[in-house]
Amino acid sequence: MSLDVSPALLEQAERGEVDEAEFVDCVRKSLPYAWEMISSLVDRLQVDGGEFADNQVPPPDEQARGQLLRALASDAIRGALQRHFGVRLAFQNCHRVAVFPPAGASDERLTRFTSVRGQILNQSPQLRDC
Repeated sequence: MSLDVSPALLEQAERGEVDEAEFVDCVRKSLPYAWEMISSLVDRLQVDGGEFADNQVPPPDEQARGQLLRALASDAIRGALQRHFGVRLAFQNCHRVAVFPPAGASDERLTRFTSVRGQILNQSPQLRDC
């Protein structure tokens, strides 16, 4: 799954510098399921507080799953989303996305979430082929 890059954004990239806000808007438009997932988790973290907010509901279809993978596997997209929302993103399996505050009180929880142990404990036979 690729981003739907406008000719104007492509021209920016060809010239050198890219306006990150325009790139983030491209991500929002190109990956709407991933955008909505991350946005809703950020909102939940801000409203509920706590160490983090995460999603444990599988995507409704392969297109949605692909959007999550694209958004979180790309260093550029993931980094831009983290800067835009002011959070740290973590990802397990095919759908478990979590947002953490940028730094501080939740560092230990983020370390546990992203650890090998955390990954193993989050496995299940239903997720084998996700």
